[in-house]
Amino acid sequence: MTRILLLGGTTEASAMARALAVAGADAVFSYAGRTARPVVQPLPTRVGGFGGVEGLVAYLGHERISHVIDATHPFAAQMSRNAHAACAATGVPLIAFERPAWRAGPGDLWTCVPDVAAAVAALPEAPARVFLATGKQGLEPFASRSQHHYLLRLVDPPEGPLPLPDATVVLARGPFAVEADRALMAAHGITHLVAKNAGGAGAAAKLVAARALALPVILIDRPVLPPRRSAATVEEVLAWLSHAGTERGV
Repeated sequence: MTRILLLGGTTEASAMARALAVAGADAVFSYAGRTARPVVQPLPTRVGGFGGVEGLVAYLGHERISHVIDATHPFAAQMSRNAHAACAATGVPLIAFERPAWRAGPGDLWTCVPDVAAAVAALPEAPARVFLATGKQGLEPFASRSQHHYLLRLVDPPEGPLPLPDATVVLARGPFAVEADRALMAAHGITHLVAKNAGGAGAAAKLVAARALALPVILIDRPVLPPRRSAATVEEVLAWLSHAGTERGV
């Protein structure tokens, strides 16, 4: 029997959940639990971690999972590594449903950096107004550049004091429109944009808006993950599901 674990939290995961629900698939949608009000899914849903690789191995066995679809955020590296290790240990087929990374085009003023520390180092010494579009994780390193004002766009209100001494928080959930992002940056006098190379259409508006405003962008590269089978569309994942049952350990 086919029973699917869909590791979600992205627009792609929600699209995959809808397709699985329409197909009548036996599937479970898993959220990491970092958002207080996650998007409601048309599948049975669990929230929270698994307890590392060992916990995920136990879950796969207990729930008789036959296939795993990793549609987590491209920067949810630990979950993706755990999924790869657990599926390798159990022989459960795994596929990553991942959005293509963004690539610079004409008019883009991008500086690509390998990690958050490099993004902090790439900021100017002179005071700037930075749209820090990296989510609520990893804000602390930017506190070392306290001369800057930071604009943060978060899904949920901060649970406690921010590590940044000079910051403005805007609460919003994507996808976002180019004109709205352009207006947001103009209203806050933004001079620099810092973002993760998450890819996808839903979060690309800020990059298009930065191009239109001729703003420099510091773009953080995706973390390196183990080699794995991947797909870029729902149709590719569904095609894989139709024959992956005989490809144990893929």
